[in-house]
Amino acid sequence: MAVNYKADFPIFSAAENKDVIYFDNAATTQRPLQVIEAIKNFYEHDNANPLRGLYDLSGRATEAYESARHTVATFIGAKDCEIIFTRNASESLNLVAYAWGLENIHEGDEIAVSVTEHHSNILPWQMLCKERGAKLVWLEPDKETCIFPESEFAKINKKTRIVAVAQVSNVLGITHPVNRFVELAHKVGAIAVIDGAQSVPHMSVNVKDMGADFFAFSGHKLLGPMGIGVLYGKKEILEKMRPFLRGGEMIEYVTRDSATWAELPHKFEAGTVNAAGAVGLAAAIDYLSAIGLDNIQKHDNELAKRLISQMKNIPYVHIIGNEDPEKHCGIVTFTIDGVHPHDIASLLDTEKVAIRAGHHCAQPLGAYLNLPASARASVYLYNTEEEVDRFVASVAKIRKMSGYKD
Repeated sequence: MAVNYKADFPIFSAAENKDVIYFDNAATTQRPLQVIEAIKNFYEHDNANPLRGLYDLSGRATEAYESARHTVATFIGAKDCEIIFTRNASESLNLVAYAWGLENIHEGDEIAVSVTEHHSNILPWQMLCKERGAKLVWLEPDKETCIFPESEFAKINKKTRIVAVAQVSNVLGITHPVNRFVELAHKVGAIAVIDGAQSVPHMSVNVKDMGADFFAFSGHKLLGPMGIGVLYGKKEILEKMRPFLRGGEMIEYVTRDSATWAELPHKFEAGTVNAAGAVGLAAAIDYLSAIGLDNIQKHDNELAKRLISQMKNIPYVHIIGNEDPEKHCGIVTFTIDGVHPHDIASLLDTEKVAIRAGHHCAQPLGAYLNLPASARASVYLYNTEEEVDRFVASVAKIRKMSGYKD
């Protein structure tokens, strides 16, 4: 993108962060002033407990909260009542496992999960299989291309009850064919649960076109605040589900012996809600929408292409994933011969470069690729070509900084 958006992000102008290259966007993004101001404005002018008070201030808080829900719904092509606010994508996926899974999964059923998944889209299904005597079936992509061969789609069969796949891998950056996974799931009567934590920040998503039964993402990965997440669920499915948490506001009526639940989506939002977080997320979505997700995706792909093309020229550096830079969604994961990924990250930190190192909460993928740890650089809309060039120059020095002569 021709515009440099860095000026919108106060963290980059702070003295302690001068000249820092932030390439850890797959873990969390930074917040623009517009998001910070929206949260500040809510606390300064509209702070009250939403949905409960009969006074004007509470009414404004309720309006701000529900307006944020509408912004999120519009952003991903859903109905307002299909948007449930959670703490993060992990909680959203757990909500599905507990509130839908425990009621619908039985002994002998199968849950199909991609081996590329983040732990957040593995552990809830492991729990569910153990609780209900079901079987976890692993979908494995080709190790070189990271694309699923036809044989893997055949694992989705009449025993399958859930297909759980991330739209974009947080390690490989590959965009999975979620539409096909959804279609195959529905063909055998299963539901499709899509983890959108890495996709929503980088590309346009329409859950209706996708056909997903559930779609989860976190606000902090798309310029929003931490502590706010989203679960989209089809209305007809949510209406049949039991609540995940119980307490204030999610009820209609309570007696000494029983209770009836509030209508969607409040049935799944027990207790005092994170209204300021929702407002901040809506501001982040407005900011991204003004730039355009297509423009962001193009920018991220261009930076990934620049990264990969230059890093390939450095001896001892190995790029993990598909050879096509456009199949990395701004994520470039790599190793350097003879240097542990933790050391790579520590040495780059001395060069004022911030990246992620470790197993990236995807240990089954690491075991599958025989790659227990790796280094990951992930770019976003405020990163620049100059930063890419500085980063590559620093990577080129890592071996020498580690004591190697070559």
